[in-house]
Amino acid sequence: MLKPSCITIDSLVAKLESSDKNYQVSKIRSAYEFANEMHKEQKRESGEPYITHPLSVADILVNLGMDTDTICAALLHDVVEDTDATLDDLKKRFGADVANLVDGVTKLEQIALFSKEEQQAENIRKIFLSMAKDIRVIIIKLSDRLHNMRTLGFRSEEKRRVVSLETMNIFVPLANRLGIRQLKEELEDISFGYLDSFAYNEIEQMLEKNKDEREEFIQLIKSRISARLASDFDPVPTIEGRVKSAYGIYKKVYEQGRSFEEIYDKYAVRVIVNDVTECYFVLGIVHDMFQPIPNRFKDYISTPKANMYQSLHTTVVGREGIPFEVQIRTWEMHHTAEFGIAAHWKYKEGMKGKYKFDNRLAWVRQILDTQQDSNDAEDIVRAIKEDLAPEDVFAMTPKGDVISLPLGSTVIDFAYAIHTQVGHRMTGAKADKKLVPLDYQIKTGEIIEIVTTKDPNHGPNRAWLNICHTNEAKSKIRSWFKKERREENIAEGKNEIEREFKRNMIRVPEADMEDFLSLDMKRHNCDSLEDFYAAIGYGGVVLSKILPRLKDDYNKKYVQVQPEAKITDFVPKSNKANSGVIVDGIDNCVVKFSQCCSPLPGDEIIGFITRGHGVSVHKKDCVNYLAQKDSAPERWIGVRWAKEQVASSYYKVVLDVVGHDRLGIFVDIMATLNESKIMTHEASARTLKNGNFSAMLTVSVGGTAELSGIMTKIKKIDGVLSVDRSNK
Repeated sequence: MLKPSCITIDSLVAKLESSDKNYQVSKIRSAYEFANEMHKEQKRESGEPYITHPLSVADILVNLGMDTDTICAALLHDVVEDTDATLDDLKKRFGADVANLVDGVTKLEQIALFSKEEQQAENIRKIFLSMAKDIRVIIIKLSDRLHNMRTLGFRSEEKRRVVSLETMNIFVPLANRLGIRQLKEELEDISFGYLDSFAYNEIEQMLEKNKDEREEFIQLIKSRISARLASDFDPVPTIEGRVKSAYGIYKKVYEQGRSFEEIYDKYAVRVIVNDVTECYFVLGIVHDMFQPIPNRFKDYISTPKANMYQSLHTTVVGREGIPFEVQIRTWEMHHTAEFGIAAHWKYKEGMKGKYKFDNRLAWVRQILDTQQDSNDAEDIVRAIKEDLAPEDVFAMTPKGDVISLPLGSTVIDFAYAIHTQVGHRMTGAKADKKLVPLDYQIKTGEIIEIVTTKDPNHGPNRAWLNICHTNEAKSKIRSWFKKERREENIAEGKNEIEREFKRNMIRVPEADMEDFLSLDMKRHNCDSLEDFYAAIGYGGVVLSKILPRLKDDYNKKYVQVQPEAKITDFVPKSNKANSGVIVDGIDNCVVKFSQCCSPLPGDEIIGFITRGHGVSVHKKDCVNYLAQKDSAPERWIGVRWAKEQVASSYYKVVLDVVGHDRLGIFVDIMATLNESKIMTHEASARTLKNGNFSAMLTVSVGGTAELSGIMTKIKKIDGVLSVDRSNK
């Protein structure tokens, strides 16, 4: 069972007063009293008073050395969202800074227009917008999430997994990019424990098993290095030891397929000196004392990580034969490594040196710019995971400028990282003076030369969107097509809508199209139908992601239940099958087969009574039947196939075929249909983005048995991956 919180306002104030920072304790007490009053009737799921949560968040922020307004905002961060308090109340009592910080971490109210996923996207976007104005917003949010993770055991198992996955996808990458190691590692380990408890417990057992020997080994190494440095330093530099975090070990053991013994940096010793010169001097001493492992040296001092981290890393082996990592850094580097952005408040005068500070946060604006047109939570989460990836590669231009990009970036990403126009006018690339293809993934240390044209009308290729890795490059390519190829985008978008609507049996009259798409046009800030077509054409709107909702809207608007009709509207004659189908209780009425599901003899079927058009026959798994069967049950009637089908009866059905796009595969499919004496009414094929091809075939068959036979034959054709009966 998790332990209840032991943080009180008195213990928090005691910590504030023992700090070397000048906190406004009276203002912080006042914020606590207001929050305590507003939350007094509320409880956490643990049963504790709700105020224990804001107090714990404030305590985490005090440990990070944050300022008075940040501590006040932490105590008040839930009052606007969960109580009757307003931002105006906070502004009057505690000032604009505190109110703005609370507003930044407050979730948006639920908007009827948004789905749950879109609401998540908007909340994430709001956090980034607030971060761009004041980075303290995300430091509060990370501390809030950390305490929620510490007490997550009181939630349901499903909720634990959902929250842990969100933490891994969004908050861990943010903590890493901000360089706040202690928050990042604890968030990572707690999430890992809930997402894969078996692996977590196994690693914990491994670490616990040899705990005494491990601590003894680290202490031995520290003593040796300290004794060797004593002859050159007075006083001797600070030396620390650590063991890699559980999740850090998991990534190498489970994800990279290594054994526990193959993890060279599970033991680490850190040497902290006064200046950069001493860093390299200590490195020489360490390499003289121990055997360096080849290709295990990293200089993050000359090439800092994107999160401002600087240090020298080298992996060596002592006479015990056990590899370990040595990290060498200055005290300033150490503060940044431990506290990241928060070091500006813990060890410096807040926002002093603002220009340099703003440059380090340019990535916040970059993510906002690349996702400004997206309402898709998946897109935003993917952008965070990719653009804030912990692993970067560093390559140089021929002039020696270092470009840092996420692992997996291509030369196209490199070109756009140099300048937008360099990317637009790119015609080729060289890596270490050798020509490379555009999908070449750059490696650390390479010199990348981008070959460009002077033609001002030259632009990117649409295929580049599937090649480049960074969201910055994709955004710039889409922007170019958006501005420079509007007519082409409109035509491409319209063609894509027509093609996908046809595949999904959506038939909307041209005159109704703008009204039918109006909700999605509004969601994507498109003022006209042409704007919406253009957005699809340049990739701003991904049609496949909104298609399920469009199909639902279509079923509601156009596949409507007809005005009420009665069985007595039909004149009974004789109980003979019409078109091979017998309708229960109605003799010789008009029967038609619905185009939405194209039923065949052998399918389970149901009938729908229409006015003036007889009975429409549907499959029992037809989406239209499933959507409407409960709304008008009196309109649905039992039907069945006649025992003896007319020999000449044939029924149209649509087949979806997917396969490798090899030469002659479509010809082989058509030959198989001809050999089987299957009549083909319509056939079309197209190449998919992944390189496969897709074919739609409208054929006539006598029933499900014949259909099954021809599908089996097509599946045997070399290169065919799947054959499915369309059931839209």
